[in-house]
Amino acid sequence: MENLDPKFQKSIDDIAKRIQESEALSAYLDTEEYDQYKELIEGFEPEIQELYLSVSNEHPLQILALEKALLVDELEGLYMPKIVGYSVLRGEANENMKYRKPQDHFKHVLLAAANSSNFEMIKLRVGQSIQMGFGLSSDIWITNLIESVKNSRVKYFLQSQKLPKYRDIRQRKLGVIKYKKQFESLNYYTAEFPTNAIELKGNYFELRSFLLQRGKNDYNNESLNKHLNAFINNDQLKGEEEYLKIILIIGLFFDLDKTGTKGFADAFDYMKKNHSNLSEEYFEVLDEMFKSEEINITPDADKRLASLINGKADDEINLYYTLMNTVHGKGFVHEDSIEAVQAYYSQHEGLSLNNKCLRAGLLNYFTQVMENLPPESYQDYFEINKTFVQYINIFSNQKFNQAVKDLSLKYVKKLLKRFIDKRGRDYQDIKKFVKATFLDLGFMKEKELVELFKTKRKKKTA
Repeated sequence: MENLDPKFQKSIDDIAKRIQESEALSAYLDTEEYDQYKELIEGFEPEIQELYLSVSNEHPLQILALEKALLVDELEGLYMPKIVGYSVLRGEANENMKYRKPQDHFKHVLLAAANSSNFEMIKLRVGQSIQMGFGLSSDIWITNLIESVKNSRVKYFLQSQKLPKYRDIRQRKLGVIKYKKQFESLNYYTAEFPTNAIELKGNYFELRSFLLQRGKNDYNNESLNKHLNAFINNDQLKGEEEYLKIILIIGLFFDLDKTGTKGFADAFDYMKKNHSNLSEEYFEVLDEMFKSEEINITPDADKRLASLINGKADDEINLYYTLMNTVHGKGFVHEDSIEAVQAYYSQHEGLSLNNKCLRAGLLNYFTQVMENLPPESYQDYFEINKTFVQYINIFSNQKFNQAVKDLSLKYVKKLLKRFIDKRGRDYQDIKKFVKATFLDLGFMKEKELVELFKTKRKKKTA
C-alpha cells in the first residue's frame, strides 16, 4: 500500500472545510432530519466520488489510505456508506462463500460509522452492506466486533443486521451477485504486493482479483510499474505456485517497462533452471486460466505474454510460443499457421494440456473474429468456415467441434435477424450454405435445420 498523496489530502481538507461552512449543514444541525442531510449528500458526495475515482483509477494502491482519510468527523459521514460497501466487496470469499481471512478494513470502517455523531443518518444507507458483510464473516468475528461497540442503540442495530437467511450458502451466493451489481461501474479494487512467500499465500486472492480488474479495464497503470517490477524480480517468491499464476496474469494484461520486461524473461530463465517440471506446472496454470470465467485471454493478451517469455522458458513452453507467434504473426487462416499447428499437435497427445491450451487459444481467436464480423460480411464467414473445418480435422475433438458450432450458430442467427426477406439473394445464399455445411459437419440434423429456417408464426390474439 501507499500513503495518500498530499494533493489528495488537500482536496479532502478543502471539501471538509466547505461542508462545515455550508448552509446545508447548519440546516441539518438545526433539524437533524434526513431531508436536510440529503441536501449535504447531494451537495458534496458527487465531488467526493470524483476524487475517489481519480485516485482509484491512477493510484489504486492509495485507496485504503484515501478511505481512512474520508472517515474524519468533518465530512459528517458523507460517502461513508460507499466505503462500507467497497470494504465488503473487496474481501475474497472461499468455496463456502465465507471470507478467506478476517476483513480488518471492513471492521475499521464499520466502527468509524458506528462512532459517528451522524450514525442515525448513516444507518439508513448501510443496512444492505452490513448484512452482506456479516453474511460473509464468521460468527465469532461478528460477535467480537459488536461487543467492541459501547453504544447500546448502535449495538442493537448491528445485531439486527445479522440475517438468518445468510446461514444458507445458496442465499449468500445469490446475495453477493445481487449486491455486486450496485457497484459494477465503480473502481474500488486495491491490493498489497507481497514481499515474501508467507505474504504471497495470504494476499494471493486479493492480488489476483486486483490485477485482473486493472488488466481488463482501460486504467492508467503507470503507478504500478515499480510494484510489478519488484514482484517479478523477487527471488523469495519464484519457487511458489502462486508466483507463477500472478506473473502470467501480469504478462497477459500489463504493458511492462524495460525493467519489467527484462525481469520477466529473467524470471522464466530462473524457473527453468530451478523447476524440473516447469512446463507441466505452466500448462496446468494456463489451462486453468483458459477455463476461468474471470479471465479472457484474448489474442492480443496471448501475444503480449509470448513476447515477454521470448525463448527464456524450457523447451516445451518455448515450442508452444514459437507456434503461437506464427499464428499471431500470420493469422490463423494462413497456410503456414495451419501447417505449424498440425505439426505441433501431432507431436503431443490429443488430450495433453499443451494441446488443450492450443485449442483454447485458437477458439479465442475464432471468437474474436466472429464477434466482430458484421452481418454484411457473411461471405467472409463462408471462407473462414473452410479454415474452421481444417482445424476441426486436425484436432478431432468433440468439445472443440461444439464450440465452433456454437460460434457459427450464433453468427447465423445474427444473419437471420438482419436478412429477413426470404426471397432475397442474401437469405437464400445463407440458407443454402448453412444447410449444406452444418449437415456435413454434423453441427445440426436435417430436422433442426428445417426448424432454424422455418418462419415463426405469431400467436393470434383473442
